Amino acid sequence: MNDQIAIPCVVMRGGTSRGPFFLARDLPADARSRDAVLLSVMGGGHDLGIDGIGGGNAVINKVAIVGPASVPGADVDYLFAQVRVREGIVDTSPNCGNMLAGVGPFAIEAGFVAAAADRTHVRIHNVNTGKLIDATVATPGGRVTYEGEAQIDGVPGTAAPIELSFPNAAGARTGRLLPTGRAVDTINGIDVTCLDAAMPVMLVRAADLGWSGREAPSDFADSSFRARLEDLRIEAGRRMGFPNPASMVIPKPVLIAPASGATLNVRYFMPHDCHSALAVTGAVAIATACVTSGTIAAEMAGKLAPPVPITLAHPSGQLVVRLEPGPVARVLRTARRIFEGHVFARRSHLPHSVLAA
Repeated sequence: MNDQIAIPCVVMRGGTSRGPFFLARDLPADARSRDAVLLSVMGGGHDLGIDGIGGGNAVINKVAIVGPASVPGADVDYLFAQVRVREGIVDTSPNCGNMLAGVGPFAIEAGFVAAAADRTHVRIHNVNTGKLIDATVATPGGRVTYEGEAQIDGVPGTAAPIELSFPNAAGARTGRLLPTGRAVDTINGIDVTCLDAAMPVMLVRAADLGWSGREAPSDFADSSFRARLEDLRIEAGRRMGFPNPASMVIPKPVLIAPASGATLNVRYFMPHDCHSALAVTGAVAIATACVTSGTIAAEMAGKLAPPVPITLAHPSGQLVVRLEPGPVARVLRTARRIFEGHVFARRSHLPHSVLAA
């Protein structure tokens, strides 16, 4: 018997993230068995994922699982998994909007959606949150193209544009835009805004924690600061209704600060490492906070109302979220198909239920 199991996969960059895309049929249906496979192929148990295809940063330890739509009106299901290789944990509590950028092209090339002659619309059901998101993919001549003139900060060069539209993003995980019922909560003497729109987040004024909001991600390596931020995050998570936020990657903590040439400076944590750019779902949440009366983001951004572009400055540049009545949030992303083939899971790392299948 072969001591490894070959699993078909495609490695894609989606926005400023990267990871394997799997067809749901190629992974175990049981969540425990599925997670064991993902940990094996990503290299769980080591901070660099050295025994798999994961890496030393959360943005490249992401997995997309795509299958037939399970709800009316959708073209495909998309389940996102954040693999925490160091701890050996697979977290499916959040969505990921950057990996989401790859779902449309992947779904078309996998045969779930027929390509149109110019642009193809793919309606994606995010299984993590139950929300529907629309992706518009460039398909000149009825084929997916990855080449184009769109540029996003945090990725070198240009590529074909992919527009993501998030209708009615509020309450993605908690069912409420303001899960605590308040625009501002005070935790350990620090004002925070707990908000859920595409992604549950905890917004904090950078200055309240001794930062400018313009730092490089590596500047946040101080263990005492990380512990303080994690204490705030865990308590915010409890107040938002999550029973054990210490074991989850949500809510995501975000430092915000005034900006010149942008709506806000933001530093987004995943939740322990600072993102080198910015999560799309996190950007939707921050932008929504900018137009939600009473939040610390709205206080800092000034009086804004849709339709309005919200420009968020992050360590690699800027990301623009266009808020429109509806409500709808639109974000421009790009993606690229990098590799296709088989990835191998080690039999010795898998439960009997996988081996018997």
